[in-house]
Amino acid sequence: MNPAAAPVTAKPATKTADDAAAPILLREDQGGIAILTLNRPQARNSLSEAMLKALGEALSAIAGERRVRAVVLAANGPAFCAGHDLKELSARRSDADRGRVYFKRIMHLCSTVMQQIVALPQPVIASVHATATAAGCQLVASCDLAVASESAKFATPGVDIGLFCSTPMVALSRNVSRKHAMEMLLTGELISAADAARIGLVNRVVAPGRERAEALALAQKIAGKSTLTVKIGKEAFYRQAEMPLSEAYAYASEVMVQNMLARDAEEGIGAFIEKREPKWEDR
Repeated sequence: MNPAAAPVTAKPATKTADDAAAPILLREDQGGIAILTLNRPQARNSLSEAMLKALGEALSAIAGERRVRAVVLAANGPAFCAGHDLKELSARRSDADRGRVYFKRIMHLCSTVMQQIVALPQPVIASVHATATAAGCQLVASCDLAVASESAKFATPGVDIGLFCSTPMVALSRNVSRKHAMEMLLTGELISAADAARIGLVNRVVAPGRERAEALALAQKIAGKSTLTVKIGKEAFYRQAEMPLSEAYAYASEVMVQNMLARDAEEGIGAFIEKREPKWEDR
């Protein structure tokens, strides 16, 4: 564990030995980059209620921190993320309603966290060192960019246990083509990092152990841009993707006009014309 890493805490519904042993989410800042690390290795970094709350709180904090220019999402242990904590969910079947209220709360919480990633002003880059399944695959798909180790694998295997990966499907189907998404969802089979790159689930595949350095390099490259411009562009990218073509062009044209009026666009264009490095003011 990096000594500079700081815990992000959240109050779990029920305290487990795993939760008590170490912080479930670590944060380390390197310059303008925030590194969030899932830290439930014994539970394969499954998304327990406490983990989802910790992620949500960390993302909410980062959203308001102007000094943070990019985020890297990584994990410790033998898996990147195994999805929902099925033991935690199954334990609520003894509730009077067989867990309905609790299941609804967890699915809403998870969906909220995934949308927080998309809505975050700063780009989020997944550093995937190992297997990401179900909601763990959803987590990768929700990030703006993803770097995977050659040893990483991906799957939406809910169909194998009678629980179709319907919420992971939302993020997955917005990353890859329908037929590739349906194949993953209907078969539940693991795909390699190379196949994940081929179908567009991840951006780059690197040698094992290099994924975090590559993700940080991408983050550093983005951190050198105007944060205002990146924020405008990220928001516009996701909004226009859900619009019909004519509406998308109308919206994007208005975004371009507003962007042109920003101080950083004036500085950046001036620097290009004058053949010098721009000095961003992030406004």
